[in-house]
Formats: sequence, C-alpha cells, structure tokens
Amino acid sequence: MESALIISNTEKSITYFTEMLSAASINQIVALQSCAEARRRRLEQDFDLIIINAPLRDESGESLSRHFASIGISQVILVVANEHFEAVSAICENDGVLTISKPINKAVFWSALKLVRAAQSRLKRMQDENSSLKKKIEDVRIVGRAKCILISHLNMSEQEAHRYIEKQAMDMRTTKRAIAEGILKNYEN
Repeated sequence: MESALIISNTEKSITYFTEMLSAASINQIVALQSCAEARRRRLEQDFDLIIINAPLRDESGESLSRHFASIGISQVILVVANEHFEAVSAICENDGVLTISKPINKAVFWSALKLVRAAQSRLKRMQDENSSLKKKIEDVRIVGRAKCILISHLNMSEQEAHRYIEKQAMDMRTTKRAIAEGILKNYEN
C-alpha cells in the first residue's frame, strides 16, 4: 500500500491516523474533513486505503464508505462509535467495508491494517489476472476476425487461415494479434 485518504472532522484523529499510517510505511497521505471534498478528491486520484472517521459534518460516513468500497479496489476502513458498531458493521460488511469501533485500540488498528493489506494484495492479483484474461479474449477475437477475412477473401479453410497467421507470427517474430491486426487493416478498408 502506498496511498491513503483520511476523512475525519477532528485534527486529533487526523494526526493519529497519519502517524499510524506513516509508521506502516504509507507515505502518500491526504487528509480531508468533509464527504463532499472526499468525493471530489477520489474522482481525481485513486487511493489504496480510505479511512473514514464517522460521523462527519455532511453525512454519517456509512454511505460514503459503501460508495468508495463499490468503486475501484480501494480498501475502506470505517471507524464508528461503539454504540453504533454492530448496526453499521452489519450494513457495511457486505460491501467490503471493514468497520472498527471507537475508542481505537492500536493493536486492533494494526490488525485491521494487516487485514486490509492482505485483501488489497489479493484484489490486485485478481485485477491483474482479470486484465490479462481480457487481453487474451480480445486477442482471440481479433485473430478470429482475421481468420474469417482470410477464409472469405482468400478461400482458405479455418485450419489454413490459423496456420497462416501462426506461421507469419513466427517468421516475423511478432504476435498472432499483430499479424491479425495487419490482415484486418489490409482487408477491412
């Protein structure tokens, strides 16, 4: 984790969270005091971790935490008063928000940070895998379109078109996708 956004009404809690995050080697820390500011800032920049110390001036923090958890892969920690912990936690946990009750115990906060880091790593791996799979699907789609063009324009069989693209890629030391894109460019214009 490299970046964090802290949203809290009080300077005291901002200082506390900033110190804890700095000790955890999180160097890019932005602190804001309102939900509106946080929503605007989140549109401009992604954060690995978002800490919301509820309640805030302009809303409770619950809807903001659920909103941030629903977009991107930011990990969200919502800090709430002990008397509201069970109710808020029950609402937010299905959205992937980690809820902590006040007063904050340093050991509990460190444990929460470790959980968040583990979840962030897992999500990042899944996101990378998802991107890789999307690229492979797009490659297959483009190669398939190029094969269709070779079949229709040059009267090749599907196997001949496949072999042609494969051989061109090997001979030219490039990818099948690059060859397919060249075929599409030549025949689709």
